[in-house]
Amino acid sequence: MSFQLTAGICAQLNDPSNENTPVFESQPTLQLLSFKQVGPTGGSATDRYRVIVSDGEHFLQSMLATQLNYLVQEEQIAKGAIAVIEKFTVNFIQNRRLLIILALQIIERSYDKIGSPKPLKPVGGDDDGEGAAAPAAATPGPSSSTVVAAAAQPTRPTTQAARGGRAASIYPIESLSPYQNNWTIKARVTNKSDIRTWSNQRGEGKLFNMTLMDESGEIRATAFNAAVDQFYDRIQEGKVYTISKAKVNLAKRKFSNVNNEYELTLERNTEIEEVHDATDVPTVKFTFVTIEGLHEVPKDATCDIIGVVKDVGELSSITSKATSRVIPKRELTLVDRTNYSVRLTLWGKQAEQYDQTDQPVIAFKGVKVGDFQGRSLSMVSSSTMVVNPDIPEAHHLRGWFDATGSEQTFQAHTNTMSSGGGGVAFDRAEIRNLNDVRTSELGMSDKPDVFSSRATVSHIKSDNIAYPACPTTGCGKKVIEMGDQWRCEKCDKSYPQPEYRYMIAMAVVDYSGQAWFQGFNDVGQALFGMTADELVEIKSRDDTKFNHVIEKAAGTTFNFACRAKQDTYNDTTRVRYGISRIQPLNYREEAQYLANLLCTSDWGGR
Repeated sequence: MSFQLTAGICAQLNDPSNENTPVFESQPTLQLLSFKQVGPTGGSATDRYRVIVSDGEHFLQSMLATQLNYLVQEEQIAKGAIAVIEKFTVNFIQNRRLLIILALQIIERSYDKIGSPKPLKPVGGDDDGEGAAAPAAATPGPSSSTVVAAAAQPTRPTTQAARGGRAASIYPIESLSPYQNNWTIKARVTNKSDIRTWSNQRGEGKLFNMTLMDESGEIRATAFNAAVDQFYDRIQEGKVYTISKAKVNLAKRKFSNVNNEYELTLERNTEIEEVHDATDVPTVKFTFVTIEGLHEVPKDATCDIIGVVKDVGELSSITSKATSRVIPKRELTLVDRTNYSVRLTLWGKQAEQYDQTDQPVIAFKGVKVGDFQGRSLSMVSSSTMVVNPDIPEAHHLRGWFDATGSEQTFQAHTNTMSSGGGGVAFDRAEIRNLNDVRTSELGMSDKPDVFSSRATVSHIKSDNIAYPACPTTGCGKKVIEMGDQWRCEKCDKSYPQPEYRYMIAMAVVDYSGQAWFQGFNDVGQALFGMTADELVEIKSRDDTKFNHVIEKAAGTTFNFACRAKQDTYNDTTRVRYGISRIQPLNYREEAQYLANLLCTSDWGGR
């Protein structure tokens, strides 16, 4: 197969006299001859990729916009790739043009070099002796740090903006930097926070922030004090605005999870105008992680998630240790087609105003991942929630849940228990049957013994299956009902209602015998696919449904990591088997483990 590159485009892009010609509105077909990773510089936290592009006659230096980094990192493009450059901008640096690629369509992942492309002369200068050097070893030219800085200094707007008639003023968010003064962006407000106040030794103040998005990326903007009064009521979430004369600073990562190395500060002279015809500005863009895949997302990282709201918790509250403020909270249980569930916490007004009762599909952007008693999610100030979004992922989830999902049992993420699991992990190579555990007298020594087991749940004690616990994160102690309040002696606080936590006792069996295992909150969530609050609520209104949930969990097989330890009660000493970790069977992993055993055995030599 042969490809036709857009002949002469590199020379046209490098010609300053073409500043206002239709060449900048074209979508040229180019070959990407080489890629070079450029490390973070100037306070940036993001790598960039330097690319040499060719039209078959000449080659031109360019940079990939950071939102396209994944194409190189996931090897979707390689040396010699053929691509249509759908959106781009061109910057000027040290007598050379630098092409910034904002969007592209891959035609061929990798291909032999087309033609014999030569370097272009510097703009307004003579050929500096570059000759016809191979483009893969491009001219010495500007340093990598200078190129990265120039990549953030636009000299012209994006192609889309040019088509919209605002070529002289509209620039992509990707291009903003402290080095550029006269710019205007056109962006959609995807998130706007409440007004927050502070008071310290230096005085008092207030602020709000918002997340802005265009087709090239996102950026966070913050207004302080007088700017809050000036702009807060004018700006509405979901609408599109042109913004100029704001200050560009390095982003404070402590306060922002927006993927941009810079952020904006709105000032008195900042100009903001609403754009009524904004079809060229996209709505919220998501990069979804499945609920099952949350175990691969690091603690405290942010991610995008979409799921069906299977259950909604009652409105409750916690008291902030730092400010002593009472903060409303509400927990949602999300499920998806991976048959996993996860708890997501709404805070403040979102918790108070949540009124969805028909199990909607909700897409969340930028929620924080926690690992308290397994994976959990939490909205933060920059998070976005879209109910029943008109996107394919939402339609697929709706159809699945209405057809079969509503009747399924879901697995919650679990991790080592807070009650002393202490790093105990399941080990397939060390599985012991229940009879062996008993006859080996594990747990009879002064120190606890750990073991791994694969067993099937045969019976679950339904009496006292949960207890009322303190809702403060990290506490979990039992609370005492006092009138219409619940008192936690440890925290020395009272709450309108507790957060129930599981306390599980269950009989498990394997081919060798039976044993009783004990577990706590994460074990109950793994068994029933719901929180203890949800199960207690079911028990309070429908005993038949409650018994059905208990019975449905019986007969399920799990991998257990356990701790055996002596326990004395009423002068009677016995060994208790506490569950440190519980995992549902992953048949792919089990099959792979068996296959590896076969491959490493010496059967072939017998």
